[in-house]
Amino acid sequence: MRLVFAGTPAVAIPTLQLLAARHEIVAVVTRPDAPLGRKRILTPSPVAAAAAELGIAVIKTARLDDDATGRIAALRADLGVIVAYGGIVREPLLSTPAHGWINLHFSMLPQWRGAAPVQRALIAGDAELGVSVFQLVAQLDAGDVFAARTVAMPAEATADAALSILADDGAQLTADVVDAISDGSAVAVPQVGEVSLAPKLVLEDGLIDWAESFADIFGRYRGVTPEPGAHTTVDGSRLKILAASPAADDAPKLAPGEIVGTKASVLIGTATVPLDVTRVQPAGKGAMSAGDWWRGQREHENLKAGS
Repeated sequence: MRLVFAGTPAVAIPTLQLLAARHEIVAVVTRPDAPLGRKRILTPSPVAAAAAELGIAVIKTARLDDDATGRIAALRADLGVIVAYGGIVREPLLSTPAHGWINLHFSMLPQWRGAAPVQRALIAGDAELGVSVFQLVAQLDAGDVFAARTVAMPAEATADAALSILADDGAQLTADVVDAISDGSAVAVPQVGEVSLAPKLVLEDGLIDWAESFADIFGRYRGVTPEPGAHTTVDGSRLKILAASPAADDAPKLAPGEIVGTKASVLIGTATVPLDVTRVQPAGKGAMSAGDWWRGQREHENLKAGS
């Protein structure tokens, strides 16, 4: 099939590569180059770089407007495939390819429709994650589903690690759906079940409330890592939590927000068992081990997270 592929971040690359091996991709649509790093150097998106390596033409656009629609329509693609492009596909572009567009979404639809399905699922403490491939329609993530499956996930996987795993599984699922559309065997069914929404994360989503249980706090840490990041305040200063894990079984019982230092980490009390924090970033400073941060504090006795 003649495909047009739309995507921007690295999680879209496995799908692009697998489809390129099976079908003709006539163009890749991606977001424009963006400033990156301390020197703010304009850098192509990960998908743009991957497309260049594959020798595929790239269309860079911040909006799928009339100009972009005209350029895509001229390609006469059979099907559009979208994975985390970062923009909305509207009519007439929705129906421009012969078979419309399909979308790889990182949840078991209709759960977690929106921009941050994996992050919201982890914050909510969902026991399993998944991927869905559906027909794109005007309503947000509401189209009929061609295929979906749950994906096993390590118990301590943060959002970036979980997305990487889902990207590989989702690539295979998407390629199988494209093959089925190509040979006429694809069947899509309406979404069934309770709808939940997954809006984009904001900085406040990473704020830790130490009065919550360990399970709730660790779920939030997993969901907001690496962006926007889990954080708290200590003695009025913001402290970003970069790496954390469940404390050992013999860890002491601590009051919510109480901090105890160890050689390499700090334990912070929750409503249940402590969180073992191994890497942090104080405000205005670089990342460091939590043990080094602890040893750099002038006073330990009254130090409390959330203060």
